[in-house]
Amino acid sequence: MRSTTRSSSNVGGGPASSSSGNTPRIGRRRGTTTTNTRRRTRTRSGSYGLSSQAIFVAVAVFLFIFSAGIILGARMVLNASSTPGNTPADIDRNADGRIGVDEAAVEIAHLVKDSARAEAALIKERADTLKQKAGKLRQRLRGSGATGDGNVGDGDGNAGEHNGNPTPGDPFYNPHHAIDDYTGGADEGGGNNNGGAAGGRLNDVAEVLDDPSLPAFPYLGPVVESSHNFQSWVPPGGKRFEEYKDGKSPYRITDDLRRQSDDVARSRRLHIKNAMKHAWKGYTQYAFGQDEVHPQSANGHNNWGGMGTTLVDSLDTLWLMDLKEEFWAGRDWVRDNLDHDHVGMVSVFETTIRSLGGLLAAYDWSGDDAFLAKADDLGKRLFKAFDSPSGLPWGQVNLGKACCGRNAQWAGGNAILSEVGTLQVEFRYLARATGKKEYAEKSDHAFAIMNDLMPKDGLMPLYVRNKVPNPSFSNNKISLGAMGDSIYEYMLKMWLQGGKKEAWLREMYDKSMQGVHDKLLQKSNPSGLTYFADLNGGRMDYKMDHLVCFMGGLLALGAVTDPLGFHSDRAQRDMKTAKAVTYTCYQMYARMETGISPEYVNFRGDDFEIANNAPYYILRPETVESFFILHQITGDPVSCFDLPLHDCMTLSSITTWYRSFNRGLPFSIMQIYREWGWEVFQSIERYCRTNIAYGSLKNVRNTNQQPEDRMESFFLAETIKYLYLLQDPDTEVDVLKRHVFNTEAHPLRNFDEFKGVA
Repeated sequence: MRSTTRSSSNVGGGPASSSSGNTPRIGRRRGTTTTNTRRRTRTRSGSYGLSSQAIFVAVAVFLFIFSAGIILGARMVLNASSTPGNTPADIDRNADGRIGVDEAAVEIAHLVKDSARAEAALIKERADTLKQKAGKLRQRLRGSGATGDGNVGDGDGNAGEHNGNPTPGDPFYNPHHAIDDYTGGADEGGGNNNGGAAGGRLNDVAEVLDDPSLPAFPYLGPVVESSHNFQSWVPPGGKRFEEYKDGKSPYRITDDLRRQSDDVARSRRLHIKNAMKHAWKGYTQYAFGQDEVHPQSANGHNNWGGMGTTLVDSLDTLWLMDLKEEFWAGRDWVRDNLDHDHVGMVSVFETTIRSLGGLLAAYDWSGDDAFLAKADDLGKRLFKAFDSPSGLPWGQVNLGKACCGRNAQWAGGNAILSEVGTLQVEFRYLARATGKKEYAEKSDHAFAIMNDLMPKDGLMPLYVRNKVPNPSFSNNKISLGAMGDSIYEYMLKMWLQGGKKEAWLREMYDKSMQGVHDKLLQKSNPSGLTYFADLNGGRMDYKMDHLVCFMGGLLALGAVTDPLGFHSDRAQRDMKTAKAVTYTCYQMYARMETGISPEYVNFRGDDFEIANNAPYYILRPETVESFFILHQITGDPVSCFDLPLHDCMTLSSITTWYRSFNRGLPFSIMQIYREWGWEVFQSIERYCRTNIAYGSLKNVRNTNQQPEDRMESFFLAETIKYLYLLQDPDTEVDVLKRHVFNTEAHPLRNFDEFKGVA
């Protein structure tokens, strides 16, 4: 999940400290096709490998066939109009002879032929122009630097609207919020800009991807033996793979290399599945049916109200890993023991994304009605949150009484931006599955209210007044991290879930992403790493939460589904930013002694530094989430037939077709994400594994520490799942065609795939 904070959880959703009494942590959000048939992708902007003569011939052949079809069609229509049975008037009009039919056909042929010549000439001219641009672009890419003036910012911040620090067990704690969002202000000042806004630089760069002159991908690791010893793993350090820093795709990936990569991935997949089996065994042995297991002290606790949160959150992970025996044991507990009557105040956001999302995904994949029945029971209780004066949901409700909505006091009694806008994917699916349309109507209405409140730049402050009939924003902090993140995610995902029919949702997303590029996108010094800063009272705060690392996957998903087409300037900008910021997130892992990222970093010094109050890791998933989405998008190309006709009929598309059918398309697949993901998994296995399960780290720079006595449910729901899917070439999950992930990584079929009863 993204938006709130992760680390310690509790029933009501405010911040918390670790179970060991250390620094408080705060945390975050967030069907079935065969996989033997692979889709071909179009290359991105820059397939210049074909000669203009070949293009001319291909277009001429296409237009000849097209003209022949028109001629035959004309003959059939005109002949049909003169057959017996037509009206006398029709017969009279053709009484002078049938020769008019042939004359008309010949005239059409001449027109089509002339049009073909003109079209071919235009395409040849465009090909020449694109070749010239490609040459200039290569020169620019070789000579461009990542410099920028930037302004100095002190990062003081003015977010001191919190009333105290909620701790684990406090009903206001929410592990999806970052720690500084509770303590008020930024960490010791945000440092300097280190590079200035980078949006303009990334906006106009369209790289040449499908270039046979590119070197072969050099980083493919070996097949991993089943007896591999992870305790010997030593993280290799950062400042590697710098050719990926600016979002470029510097290597060619052939079909043979992709097959080799799939074989390596399958050998890794086994170990990730074993990690899930290890954690699940510890949970079932020491905490089955409880909310969480303590991975050091070997006992369970009910910090989410006693709803079996880890069990419910993990069900679809078990299914996707083909751990069906464990899955059905979990189903039996849900059917026979899950009861919401005894649960008091809960965080609406956390309970929706974890528990409701988990039940819905288990139902979607298995079809077992026991899950839908429990989801409906939980949904109707949570749904009382929408009964506020403004129509924007309360932050907490009492499940047992199905009433008594309120907001968290630590947020000054305000609603939280991300929590208001991260319930809709779940309630819309529930409406479709049950036929109860009110679930969708009320949740959609809340999102429409936020659309009306959205500023011109598309960037929304983190606090919202929802206690009055006319809601409004109540502070001026902007962030893609804690408390802001997942509302931007759901703008796009609701649009995808609904079959790309609700244009207003896509417009919200595109407006916000323009604001992100205009105002939040930055470059670090000296390496020029791409990152997203916060805006606090109009001043830049040059920090980035681990939570923000979901943006790589989101921007990539938005780019390949852009209504303007993937080769549009906007989509190319978003894809380049997606890859560049994901590289930065990888560096947040690779530069640490444990190979694991801290909660957030300040961009100053040598690119970035760990914030003094946030050196910990609570098993977060956002970076590996982006690895998975980017790999699936770039590694499983989109067919031209999925795109608008005008976008298909481009030089790049013709080149793609030609190469894919004639000599094997050398996709510039971003194969590197599997290698980065494997590094992350090895570090987790080396430093976070206990005899029971997996635990968080107090300091990611300390290689001699024991894991803490805490494992969030999202580690099994998200982190392990994304790591597994990244290395699973046979998965049925399809983020482009069939599935939408909620912010807790629960994949649900979109409405075109799942009709439900609505």
